[in-house]
Amino acid sequence: MFRRRQNIQYKTPEQFLKMRTAGLVVAEVHQAMRESAGPGVTTAELDRIAEQVIRDCGAVPSFKGYDIGNGPYPGSICSSVNEQVVHAIPSQDVVLKEGDLLSVDVGAIVDGWHGDAAITLEIGQVAPELTALREACEAAMWAGIKAAATAKRLGGISHAVEHSVEHSGEYGIVTGFGGHGIGTEMHQDPHILNYGRPNEGPKLRPGMALAIEPMITLGSEETAELADGWTIVTDDGSIAAHVEHTIALCEDGVWVLTAPDGGVEQLGDAVASAARAE
Repeated sequence: MFRRRQNIQYKTPEQFLKMRTAGLVVAEVHQAMRESAGPGVTTAELDRIAEQVIRDCGAVPSFKGYDIGNGPYPGSICSSVNEQVVHAIPSQDVVLKEGDLLSVDVGAIVDGWHGDAAITLEIGQVAPELTALREACEAAMWAGIKAAATAKRLGGISHAVEHSVEHSGEYGIVTGFGGHGIGTEMHQDPHILNYGRPNEGPKLRPGMALAIEPMITLGSEETAELADGWTIVTDDGSIAAHVEHTIALCEDGVWVLTAPDGGVEQLGDAVASAARAE
């Protein structure tokens, strides 16, 4: 069996600074989503707000017009509700209601460099198991990010995500989908599954930029694609959560480019000096 050679883009510290600018735009969008999402709000309205924030920052939406062969994506965010895992198209017909779980994925481009991150939001009061699902997904993402500071190979990140999810409870880890390299394109090598063995995959090296992106469910790990060619849903209708941060691998640790504090609070000694210096 032949394996395709990974085409990984390595960045300079100066290029990481450009990606940090894009990452902070994404963080601003997430804050706007936290403030705006609630019962009675449509996902189309959230998309309008997100695009306004991006353009007011002098950036360009990464997602709008993105085409993987099924036609250009029409929104600036992906707004996935409940059983929708990823890539759901914002719509005036989707009105958020009390108890929903909403995942918002967004990307921004500044001077040709991308930032990409996702959050899962509770709409009003949600069932306790949905809060636990969201918290488990967030914990898994941070476990993967922290592993990136010390792991020798990419599989160390995947394994850390998987181990964290299993430690949190009985959740399905979505198969096939995951994180990715990022830089002058939104999606680059390597692909990062949310399960795996620690000693497999490409070597982790300073200069890599990675999007760590767990997706977990209350039920099956299997998914299906809807007729719109974009929206991915759980095969059994169970509710899903999805979170993501873009990180930079530096000589002395990890810099979370899409976190306002660079990851300082979550990572402790694993955070890079670039984040501590901000």
